[in-house]
Amino acid sequence: MSNGNINPTHMVLPNTAGTVNRGVLAAAATGLDGFIRQMGGNTDTILERSQIDPEWLMQPTSSLTLVSYCEVLEQAAQATGCDHFGLYYGKQFMPQQLGLLGYIGLCSPTVGEAIQNVARCFHWHQHDTLTQWVELKEAWRFDYQIRHGAIMARRQDAELTMGMIVNLVRQAAGMHWAPKEVHFEHPAPADWHEHCKVFDAPVYFNQPFNSLVIAKNVLQRPMPSHDPLLLPLMFSALSQLNTTTSCQSVTEQVSAHIQHQLMQGEPQLEHIAMQMGVSRMTLQRQLRQEEQSFRQLVEQVRCTMAKQYLQQDQLAITDLGMMLGYSETSAFSRAFRRWFGVSPSRYRRQS
Repeated sequence: MSNGNINPTHMVLPNTAGTVNRGVLAAAATGLDGFIRQMGGNTDTILERSQIDPEWLMQPTSSLTLVSYCEVLEQAAQATGCDHFGLYYGKQFMPQQLGLLGYIGLCSPTVGEAIQNVARCFHWHQHDTLTQWVELKEAWRFDYQIRHGAIMARRQDAELTMGMIVNLVRQAAGMHWAPKEVHFEHPAPADWHEHCKVFDAPVYFNQPFNSLVIAKNVLQRPMPSHDPLLLPLMFSALSQLNTTTSCQSVTEQVSAHIQHQLMQGEPQLEHIAMQMGVSRMTLQRQLRQEEQSFRQLVEQVRCTMAKQYLQQDQLAITDLGMMLGYSETSAFSRAFRRWFGVSPSRYRRQS
């Protein structure tokens, strides 16, 4: 834990001139190559499969596409045989490793302002992502959610990110501090009790967001590294990396909204159009221009997610229909046979 202020006169700020964030700053993968080796994986092979140049990881203000970043974490989990790769990577990931965004948190006056500042600036660090700071009755909730239609598998990233934020709070609250609750969007993995051990808190799955619930009494604790001179410099340096915004296609944007609506039932075009700030007819026209339709996209997202869910043996097939927005298991089974020519149970056995 840090015990004093960060001296801006002793810190070299990154040169961000001409730098553009393509999706997520490489600081989010600090130490990834070493951690992969520690877990018994081949770093070169995993990075190659994820289309990541190792040189990108050497400079914290360089960037990766968000698709490649999430993919490399999923690949690392598979290649190392460590289903909890993101969970363990996040457990040891300190705020100082997160680069500019981490120092924005560390230089903030209090724990509450640190998390609020991180939530407010996160879109500069990582595109196509929702972060919000929500007040509850006796606590506040930090929500995190990737919104990129090309990213279906994102469990490892979610568990890593929750670990990062916990370690930020622990800079002020002590290394034994624990949140009141931890929430994850993804289904519970087979050994989900390990999550409760790592966070020392109740952990809930299949939730609307990836979230940390934090008691209000910890939010006024001062950050040991609070630095009012350095904080605005960090804000400025991070904002300068973002001369562009998301380059997602309309198809990818709609796919992302479909993913997040499935747990509530059948996705609705009108609802998604409203969320995107356009009319139903405009959204339909935009999809036609990309040779897509809303109905096709719902099918594609469900098909892709069904394959992912079936790879997780702990998930009962009877639960998958609800998770994919079907009102009945029989409707899911019919759709699955249409996609793959076999029943979900036979597909799982064959896989």
